[in-house]
Amino acid sequence: FAKNTKKCFLSLSRRVTSALRSPAAATALRSPSFASPSSTQRRHLKVHEYIGAQLMKEHGVSVPEGKPATTPAEVRRIAEEFLAHDSHDVVVKAQILAGGRGKGTFTSGFHGGVHIASTPGEAEKISAQMLGHTLVTKQTGPKGKLVSKVLVTERLYIRRETYFAFLLDRQRGCPVLIGSSEGGVNIEEVAASNPEKIASEAVDIRTGPTDEQLDRIVSAMGFSDKSATAAKDTLSKLYQMAIDLDATQIEINPFAELPDGRVVCLDAKLTFDDNAKSRQVEPH
Repeated sequence: FAKNTKKCFLSLSRRVTSALRSPAAATALRSPSFASPSSTQRRHLKVHEYIGAQLMKEHGVSVPEGKPATTPAEVRRIAEEFLAHDSHDVVVKAQILAGGRGKGTFTSGFHGGVHIASTPGEAEKISAQMLGHTLVTKQTGPKGKLVSKVLVTERLYIRRETYFAFLLDRQRGCPVLIGSSEGGVNIEEVAASNPEKIASEAVDIRTGPTDEQLDRIVSAMGFSDKSATAAKDTLSKLYQMAIDLDATQIEINPFAELPDGRVVCLDAKLTFDDNAKSRQVEPH
């Protein structure tokens, strides 16, 4: 992308790190449509993955079929339901408000907060080692976080992983769309080693993203003609969802392309403006 855009992103990427990974996002982001920030405002209300998936589905965004569970027996029933249909495997995912779950370790010694199971019994056994236990990741700190709920989803076989994020840039006073063909890894690492693989577009909040802007982001994400239209439609829906729900950040990683050309948001981190609580019901 253009040199000025590259410089803008490199500057923005430092704020992306805080916005995506730290509660300090309260001081880094604001929407130009909100009231002027004050020292007492909080803008980092986060929701669990299963809630984010439900919200995306309600806004027409494709996500894996999944259901939350609080007991191993409930996990077994959900797995039986999915495996009785077209799914060959299910994925059991610990629900905590922190990233790095897949590479995390429970204080019990059990490794990983994301596991694939091929039978209901295996899913039940895995969940028993998650529920009621504390998961430690790079983002939780040494004390970790207690897992009281897991998400059981169908397993999708993906062709390619990409990255997409919506966030609010306080310095420029506008929403920013970020896209990269390098999904499934930390975007900070990509920004440091391969910044040319990341594109960003500052959006006029009065009109929303233009077709040209969406085309550039989709192109940077590496989508082919077969799936570019679906990807563009999904980005448009995610942007509208962010505006409708007063989101300060929506990070989709990975934003996946399936062999048949469909695009699916496999994992999402959503953060909302707590000052908009009176206008919103579902996320809060």
